[in-house]
Amino acid sequence: MIDAAIPITLILTDRECKAESIAGTHQIIHQRVERKIFDKDFDRNAFTCDIRDTLQAHTIDLVVMAGFGTILDQPIYDIFHDRVLNTHPSLLPSFPGWHAVADALHHGVKVTGCTVHVATKEVDAGPILAQEAVPIFNDDTEETLHERIKVVERRLYVTTVQEIIKSNQLLERET
Repeated sequence: MIDAAIPITLILTDRECKAESIAGTHQIIHQRVERKIFDKDFDRNAFTCDIRDTLQAHTIDLVVMAGFGTILDQPIYDIFHDRVLNTHPSLLPSFPGWHAVADALHHGVKVTGCTVHVATKEVDAGPILAQEAVPIFNDDTEETLHERIKVVERRLYVTTVQEIIKSNQLLERET
């Protein structure tokens, strides 16, 4: 997204990751809202409120999730309704959820792909904005297929975000 000159106001992470150094390199504001609990005591609603409040404090208009593994709760969608985007490594509605690539291989489909969609509280069920197919080869492993999907996903996500910004479909003002 940076290479495509998409205006980025904030890079928000939930753990230490490469995005943090990228933010520093490109002088983009970074904030970490760290998820420290990964068991039954995790308060998803409170964590989501922390994320929502951080985004609001930075006057964010469009949330473009990438590599964010925590499922968020309703408070983010109450404020950013239809303005949270996500990608998924399948042609939704087929193979929703965390194991989409493995599921596609397990079911023996010959084509999968990636989807850019509006994120909603129901995982991988929001309105589809863009999709592109990726063939499955006989010798594909989960890793090789997922890497090919990621190549398409990166391009498709950038193009979709550019189109949204250009057409102002989801934004009232530029991000």
